[in-house]
Amino acid sequence: MRPADIGPPADETSVKRPWLTTRTVRTGLASVLAALLVGSLAPAAHAAAGPQSPAAPAASAAGKSWPGNKHNATGGKDYYIDATLGHDTAAGTSPKSAWRSLAKANATTFLPGDRILLKAGEQWQNEQLWPKGSGSAGKPITISAYGDKRAGRPYIATNGNVPSPFNADGTKNPQTVGLTGAIVLRNQQYWDIDNVELSNDDDFATDITKGSYVRDGIMVSINADLFPDGADTVMDHFRISDIYVHNLDGPSSWQKIHYGAVDFQVFGSKSYKAYPAGGYHFSDVRIENNTFENVELHAVQFAFNWFAADSADSGQYDEAGKWHEGWEQLWVRTRDLYSRDVYIGHNYAKSIGQGAFQLADSQRMTVEYNEVNGFLERYNAVSCGLYLWAGADSTMQYNEVYGGPDNEYDGTPWDLEYTNFNVTYQYNYSHDNAAGWMAYMGNSSNSVARYNLSVNDNGVLVKNMLSTNYAPTYFTNNTFVYDGADLNTVHDETFLSRVYFLNNIFYNTSETTPTPWYRRTGALRQAVFSNNDYYEASGTHSAQEPADPDGLRVDPEFVGDPAHYVTGAGVDKIRKAAAPFALRKDSPLIDAGRYNAHMGTEDFLGTHLYYGDAPDIGIAEYKHGRKVADPVDTDPIEEETDNRVNLALGKSVTASSTHPGANGSLGAEKLTDGNLSTRWAAADDASYPITLDVDFGADTTFDQVYLDEYTDSGTNPRVQSFELQRWDAATGTWVTFATRDAGVGHDLTVTGFGTVTSSKLRVALTSQIATEQYTPSLTEISVYRAGA
Repeated sequence: MRPADIGPPADETSVKRPWLTTRTVRTGLASVLAALLVGSLAPAAHAAAGPQSPAAPAASAAGKSWPGNKHNATGGKDYYIDATLGHDTAAGTSPKSAWRSLAKANATTFLPGDRILLKAGEQWQNEQLWPKGSGSAGKPITISAYGDKRAGRPYIATNGNVPSPFNADGTKNPQTVGLTGAIVLRNQQYWDIDNVELSNDDDFATDITKGSYVRDGIMVSINADLFPDGADTVMDHFRISDIYVHNLDGPSSWQKIHYGAVDFQVFGSKSYKAYPAGGYHFSDVRIENNTFENVELHAVQFAFNWFAADSADSGQYDEAGKWHEGWEQLWVRTRDLYSRDVYIGHNYAKSIGQGAFQLADSQRMTVEYNEVNGFLERYNAVSCGLYLWAGADSTMQYNEVYGGPDNEYDGTPWDLEYTNFNVTYQYNYSHDNAAGWMAYMGNSSNSVARYNLSVNDNGVLVKNMLSTNYAPTYFTNNTFVYDGADLNTVHDETFLSRVYFLNNIFYNTSETTPTPWYRRTGALRQAVFSNNDYYEASGTHSAQEPADPDGLRVDPEFVGDPAHYVTGAGVDKIRKAAAPFALRKDSPLIDAGRYNAHMGTEDFLGTHLYYGDAPDIGIAEYKHGRKVADPVDTDPIEEETDNRVNLALGKSVTASSTHPGANGSLGAEKLTDGNLSTRWAAADDASYPITLDVDFGADTTFDQVYLDEYTDSGTNPRVQSFELQRWDAATGTWVTFATRDAGVGHDLTVTGFGTVTSSKLRVALTSQIATEQYTPSLTEISVYRAGA
């Protein structure tokens, strides 16, 4: 998205990006080119900007009149504010009797259908706008512009003159949190805000790096402590459009509070448990067609900020026995506190201090056609370009993110975050992000990333995975173009739950270095690769390349040259950027994929899925062969299993110690359920040896025993040594046949003990790793006879 007055987008030609071999040089070149592209598209200067105001996009381009010049169709009153000719003693109900200051509006309680109209071209320096009152269904209260259609947006330059949200001791102040915007709404609803310019910094030239400052453009908050008894705690209907917010600054350290150009937050001084369920959220929100530049922390932020959310008491176990820290905000789901029906679209964000679009705690959220040009530019902490966490039933699509940092932790354009349920990333375009492509945290269910295009995201393609998931994650029909000499790895940690990679293109442009797939042994143990294409420009494939019996190792035969990828087209023409990565009619990738319902119903270019004998590999389906109107998965990859017979599957298990927590979900029966996402845990006071006895029910012959420990973001492997023992029925004793003192960890298959026949197997955990405080937790015990 770019302002309407800047002429046609620069998308008629591609920008050639040479494949460079060092991240420092490549990142610098990408930043310079991005700056040149954006600079060439810079909008005209603000017609009445003060000395601190940068060039601003003009909302009234092409002679379009301001909304305030038109009749108020809601039947409410119009109130006019003119910073030059107005008088606060005037009636304020006509342009000739306009008020002068925002303070006059702040002292007024407006009624449904009223409009607060700011004169175009005027400025309000060192003022904050906080009008009172709420609209109603069909009659929102509006903040907008009126006056000369040739003038620029009315400009509120608050210059940091907002209350501090903190007490003297650094704790949050329940009375002043949420009052930090150039425009403020608190416990109010049914508001439309459009066609204004906002800034909130007292010194644009100096970057704040320390201290305590919180400054927003528009701050919309719910303060749970300030509602009277019986009040409606769900705030409905907000429309924020055609605004320009710039120059919001704050320290480059986490203050445990969010701020940004448009900020929706929920506050409360007590634990979430002290508030009723089912309220305290926003509903029916649209944030669209806005421009954000040089803002910190975020362009758009949507989240809870309970004061006690990080305490030990704020965490909880879920129904599967998985522990969620308080900051993961599972409580938003279990107490039905989601904001819902939120649309964020067609916004342009440039030079954002931390994560550009940091969104959370929302259900039925659609985020589309947003463009991020640089993020994490002034803030040295973890975040991503555009992402949702603790959300549900939401879609992120047709967004473009570029210019991300070289960040060891997150720093990617996208993120499959903690505690997401049914969140899909599709049809997104990212390029030139040095940290990689997608962060992936875990503790989520049914995450899907499909038909996305990634070019030169040369960090880690799928970064992290710090916890198990409820259900498998699907990466399907994405196209990754990267420089293997600059890429860190495809994956940097260890997949802890099942992940499916289907029909993706891995296109390595390096002529010297094969794709580095992982850095940790066993990293891909839970990843299933099927029908992907692995192209190496060097012709040499990595020994780490995953097994994929139905995969290909061929040139995809794109219709365009990957070295000449499109930039500058803007998200409204994002398919123009994707089109060069469609397949030529002679591509070997046509009909070479496999169908799975998680692919959706159309490709990046809008083509139906699918045509021919099978889907194509990559982001674009070629119309070849018959149209399969209602495809059915006749060969589910989810049903493909290890051909070996697990002799312990479903057998009873007895543990010498079991942890009583997690609602009783940590029992020993989880060790033989065939599911690596469930687990057994020993009690905190368990004494060694801790024994786990598998009863086969009859004499069973085996020559392999598989063991797997549970880990997540706060849980390391804990077993130092163990013994494997068989039951000797004749003597009524346990007999040791294998020992190990190098730990268990993940995916340990013990062999070399020959063939054992017994009716029972004992796994005796004999000692703990010295640096670990807590007792062990295992996900599985499997037993095989490989030599049969």
